[in-house]
Amino acid sequence: MIQLKKIWFGKVALLGLAVVTLFAAEGWAAAADTIGVIDSQMILTKHPSFEDVAKQLQQIARQKEGEARAAADKETEPAQKNQAMLTKRMELAKEEERLMGPIAKDCQEAVRVVAKKRNVTVVLEKASVYFGGVDITDDVIQQLSLDKAKK
Repeated sequence: MIQLKKIWFGKVALLGLAVVTLFAAEGWAAAADTIGVIDSQMILTKHPSFEDVAKQLQQIARQKEGEARAAADKETEPAQKNQAMLTKRMELAKEEERLMGPIAKDCQEAVRVVAKKRNVTVVLEKASVYFGGVDITDDVIQQLSLDKAKK
């Protein structure tokens, strides 16, 4: 009788292990299906405001370049010339951050919305993924257009 209980307990334990393994395997498979990939560069360039902001940045860059040359020409020391150039480059970087920041924020929010709609739990850059994942780039671009229409 004791030996029968051991065999029965062993079979139940084995069955329990099989069920746990099955659920774990299904969970892993589900996790693999919830990985999304995006082409963030494409999303950024397809943002409805990107072209206008890019034009503004080109104009500001030309202006800062002219200011940097004028400031550098006023200086006699090479270190001071370099500092004048660096200062203008930093001003340009601040302008770029100010203008591109809202676009990047919109893109991130659109990725979140699409990921939630598509039950995607992890989103990776497409170029970093060798194989697999669900490409949600086009859905994110559509979401950006919808968001722009709502504003």
